[in-house]
Amino acid sequence: MSHRTVRLFRDEPVPGTLDADGLVVMGGPMGVADRHDHPHLQAELNLIEQALQDDRPVLSVCLGSQLLAHVLGAEVRTGRQKEIGWDEVTLTGAAADDPLFQGLEDPFVAFHWHGDLFSLPDGATHLARTPQTEHQAFRYGDSAYGLLFHLEVTPKTVAWMTTAFQDELAEEGRDGAVIRRAVMTYEKELRSRARTVFGRWAELVD
Repeated sequence: MSHRTVRLFRDEPVPGTLDADGLVVMGGPMGVADRHDHPHLQAELNLIEQALQDDRPVLSVCLGSQLLAHVLGAEVRTGRQKEIGWDEVTLTGAAADDPLFQGLEDPFVAFHWHGDLFSLPDGATHLARTPQTEHQAFRYGDSAYGLLFHLEVTPKTVAWMTTAFQDELAEEGRDGAVIRRAVMTYEKELRSRARTVFGRWAELVD
C-alpha cells in the first residue's frame, strides 16, 4: 500500500485536499485550542472533515483523536492531570465486535502522554478506557477511529519524549528513567498489538 507522510515538525505543508483513500493523523505537544499559534491544526481539521464526508477511513492518535472528536462536535478539554507513562487499557463491551479491537487481550498495557481529554462524540462507539481517562478510544461510523493511547511507540520514541519533555515529567512527578526501562517489559506485546490493530485498519482502506 502506497502512502504519503507529511512531517509537520519539518514545516511540510498540510495538503489542502485529501487525495488519498484514508487518513492517519498523529500527535503533537499542542492542543486543539492552539489553532492560532499552530495554523496547521485547522488544515488537519479540514482534512478530517473531508475524510468523514467522503466516508474514507480515519485513524487518529493522541492529538489526532482530539482533533477527530472536535470535528465531530465533542468537547475537548484539559484534564486535571496529565496521563504519562505505561498503564492498562480496558476495552468496553462494544470492542468485542469491533473490526480493530475484537479478540485483543483485555486489559492490555499501552503508552500514554496527554493532558487533554475528549468527551464521546454523539453517535460514536466507546471502545476503551483507563483508570484515569474514561474515553481512550472510539469509533465513528464504520471506519473512523480515535485512539488517545499510543501503540506505535518504540524505545527510541519513548527515549526522545522523556528527554524532550522533561518539564512535563517534573510537573507530574514522573521519572523518565523508569518509563524508559519499562519499554523492555512491554515492547514485544505492544508491537504485536500495533500490527494487529493498525493492520486491521489498513484493510478498511480501499
